[in-house]
Amino acid sequence: MELLGGFIFFALALVLSSLKFVSEYDRLVVFRFGRVVGVRGPGPVLIIPLMENFKKVDMRMVTMSIPMQEIITKDNVSAKTAAVCFFQVVDPYKVVTKIEDPYNATSQIAQTTLRSVLGQHELDDLLAERDKINAQLQAIVDRQTEGWGIKVNAIEVKDVEIPELMQRAMARQAEAERERRAKIVAAEGEMQAAEKLAQAADVIGRSPGAMQLRQLQTMVEVSAEKNSTLIFPIPIELLQMAGRSGPAEQQTIQRIVEATTTAINNRSTPTSGATINVPKKEELPA
Repeated sequence: MELLGGFIFFALALVLSSLKFVSEYDRLVVFRFGRVVGVRGPGPVLIIPLMENFKKVDMRMVTMSIPMQEIITKDNVSAKTAAVCFFQVVDPYKVVTKIEDPYNATSQIAQTTLRSVLGQHELDDLLAERDKINAQLQAIVDRQTEGWGIKVNAIEVKDVEIPELMQRAMARQAEAERERRAKIVAAEGEMQAAEKLAQAADVIGRSPGAMQLRQLQTMVEVSAEKNSTLIFPIPIELLQMAGRSGPAEQQTIQRIVEATTTAINNRSTPTSGATINVPKKEELPA
């Protein structure tokens, strides 16, 4: 009776020790007498003692940092770059049977691919076309690790260090580019202003009185300033009118011209300017 009880206890302990509970993100690669008999899990899994053993494989996404690598770009610029690799196991059987250390192997292939791919690009492409380079890195490394049962989801270049002299040269280049754009914008503004001035000149040329109105407006604006001397120019139309007028009108216009010339020669100010007496229409001789 005691022997039967002992046997039952031993059998129960053996069954309990053979029962394994596998997590949702784990898989068990089971070996029986050294040969793979399958992949089990998740949930409860029974492992036959003394006949079977197993190796657990994590199926979750792995984030692996690629250490800083020294590279020489296509345009012979020395730089340092680091990256990060995201991958996961998709085939536990291959991960266990095809390669000894899948994580170290993935890290090494990622480092060598990073140096090789970045060496095929110029520095400007390395700084400006990150997405294109990342996609190229991911495709190459994933093709290498596919036979190991590993899927590389992404490789991201996260840091690029360039020499200090190159940084200053790039800063001068960026400054020169900004100055070039500023000069182009200023030239375009000058051209547009010249076009508008030409249009305004055409409008004024078609209206005889427009120039006089513009002149009077400018005089009003200038006279608003304090301590300013205002010189009133003689309109060309006044001289033209003198040729078409009679003797009395010509005499009056001549007096205006002479008085204005005298005031200019004497440099009279608005407070001590000359006074011109112009006769009324009824006072003019017939």
